[in-house]
Amino acid sequence: MAILLYRLGRLSFRRRGRVLALWLLLLALLGGGAAAFIGPTTSKFSIPGTESQKALDSLAREFPQASGATGSIVVAALEGAKLTPQAVAPVTEEASKVPGVLAAVDPFTSKAVSRDGRYALVQVQFESGVDGITDSQREAFSKAGESVPDLRVEHGGEIMRGVPEVGSTEIIGVAVAALVLVLTFGSLVAAGMTLLNALVGVAAGMAGLFALSSTVELTSTAPILALMLGLAVGIDYALFIMSRYRHYLAEGMDGEEAAGRAAGTAGSAVVFAGATVVIALAGLTVAGVPFLTVMGLAAAATVALAVLVSLTLLPAVLGFAGERVLPRKHRTKDRAQTPAPAPAEAGFGFRWGRVVARLRVPVLVLGVAGLGALALPVQDMRLALPDASTEAVGSPNREAYDLTTEGFGEGFNGRLVAVVSGDSAKATAAAAEETATIIGGTDGVLAVAAPQMNEAGTTALLAVIPETGPTDATTEDTVNEIRDRVKGVEGVAISLTGATAVGIDVSEKLAGALPVYLLLVVGLSVLLLMLVFRSVLVPVKAALGFLLTIGATFGITVAIFQEGHLASWVGLDTSGPLVSFLPILLIGILFGLAMDYEVFLVSRMREDFVHGADARESVVSGVGHNARVVTAAAVIMTAVFGGFVFMPDPIIKSIGFALAIGVLIDAFVVRMAIVPAVMHLLGRAAWWLPRPVDRILPDLDIEGERLQREIPVQREPAELVKT
Repeated sequence: MAILLYRLGRLSFRRRGRVLALWLLLLALLGGGAAAFIGPTTSKFSIPGTESQKALDSLAREFPQASGATGSIVVAALEGAKLTPQAVAPVTEEASKVPGVLAAVDPFTSKAVSRDGRYALVQVQFESGVDGITDSQREAFSKAGESVPDLRVEHGGEIMRGVPEVGSTEIIGVAVAALVLVLTFGSLVAAGMTLLNALVGVAAGMAGLFALSSTVELTSTAPILALMLGLAVGIDYALFIMSRYRHYLAEGMDGEEAAGRAAGTAGSAVVFAGATVVIALAGLTVAGVPFLTVMGLAAAATVALAVLVSLTLLPAVLGFAGERVLPRKHRTKDRAQTPAPAPAEAGFGFRWGRVVARLRVPVLVLGVAGLGALALPVQDMRLALPDASTEAVGSPNREAYDLTTEGFGEGFNGRLVAVVSGDSAKATAAAAEETATIIGGTDGVLAVAAPQMNEAGTTALLAVIPETGPTDATTEDTVNEIRDRVKGVEGVAISLTGATAVGIDVSEKLAGALPVYLLLVVGLSVLLLMLVFRSVLVPVKAALGFLLTIGATFGITVAIFQEGHLASWVGLDTSGPLVSFLPILLIGILFGLAMDYEVFLVSRMREDFVHGADARESVVSGVGHNARVVTAAAVIMTAVFGGFVFMPDPIIKSIGFALAIGVLIDAFVVRMAIVPAVMHLLGRAAWWLPRPVDRILPDLDIEGERLQREIPVQREPAELVKT
């Protein structure tokens, strides 16, 4: 592979004008496709085959007028006053006139008035689903009843759920990344080219994603996740190749040769690192969750583009930049006669490598014990889909949620719907009454409304109000108990649905898929690293280190986002359960990123070892040569992910935070401390591989041994840039 990438790097450098033109053409085509075919994203998190989703599908067929999106208007009188039908009537009337509304139910008719008479709930039923609600409809709904005097009116429900959008906060992460690149390279040109390379990959990936959005149902978080990952890995991959290119220039190679060698060695590591990220993200399909599959594949495609850009566009633009990628003091007219000095072995990376070599046992014990302690909160982790209680304070949905809780209790925010379907109107009506009695006598149920029948009388709806909120653990117990108890009703099909039930079903499905996916990822890491490093113990060590990273990351995230410790530091208004797809998503992404750093760091150790260095020298050399690059890459990734922590959406905030913390832990604690400590303890045994396995495994030549042997370095003077 190294030889193939070497030739690709040289070709891209030599034909830089054509390569650049091809990428610009591709960007234009993808951008045009995005503009022409862009479609709406969805905020639905559902799983086909679950009881709640089956009930929703049944409603769409048998009770279409009740299958659309819903909204709720919370009305409150001034303190000390009570609501009257005449005072609330204008609110109901205005809501009924909103385009697309089938009905707005008067609270005095539905008895949705609080005991003290101060609060009322106006339930609004829309014709289309939540994804079919337009911005103009949403705006009209949010204004219904606002002009009614002496009343506080708040608008909530699923149609008011916030949709995350890319904003200015991400610029903070990009700005920090740019600063780190300038400090790392000492050259504005090198920093700018690295950043530009990543931006081109992200732009191509996002444009392609939006071009497909009219035919593929994208969740609202999928594009942001793709942007987050594309930026982070795009910068990191370009950083790694750029660093190796500058290193070869410093050794006296001409520009084309240096670009080819960088693509053949560092590029090989980038291909493998990118492949692990892509495989891990594509592996999310094993969960059997459509929205998670789309998120994983969207992010995987963006990462794949980042790899392709780094291997083709970066060598091309290096040809235009010439020696300006070097610090000014290292630029010369004749690189062959006056080469820039090679990095001294007295640098920080080498000093740190020797410290770890001397203190390998204390470093290993402290690292493992510290990460183990950080992982302790994981045992209390709870998963749920987010509801309005975790939205930003002051947002419409949050205000409506809080006012509903104040007047009626949290259970009114987590309404359930029991769907009773039978063959005849008589049997369905009788079964509906029996079901209402059973549900009403279930612990945790506050109230059950009278059955609503469809026109044929074969389907009945029962609104169920639990005593606790949508994400409360007690509500989950109540839902499960209701489902168990109504199984005894004969002659009809009964299912429980509603946003709360959907959230519980999704969380249970994902929790069940998590161990399988974790086993898949860990097993994959062992096999892939065995293939790359031709070792048994290095892959096992990498997998165990990854488990430490995951445990500590989950522990810190639970402590802040679920338990509320230091929540204000990340701008979190209200703590609550982690979003149900965060663990499985985090495992997939962090696995790929952890393998990035493992490959970048250990590939140099392997390279020096196969070229004759002893085991200890190769570990120190690997840390010494790559410490600067790995730490810079980790800081950049943390900055990019950290920029998303400032977004108000709790889902994006938690994903950005968990990824930022995970990268910091994995790069600085696991890869830069625990990994070299273990490698020193293992010595030559780290590179042991049984001979039968060695004969079976293909030689990928990640470290470029065959490249160095078959294509000797040409050091004749050559012009860097021809203009």
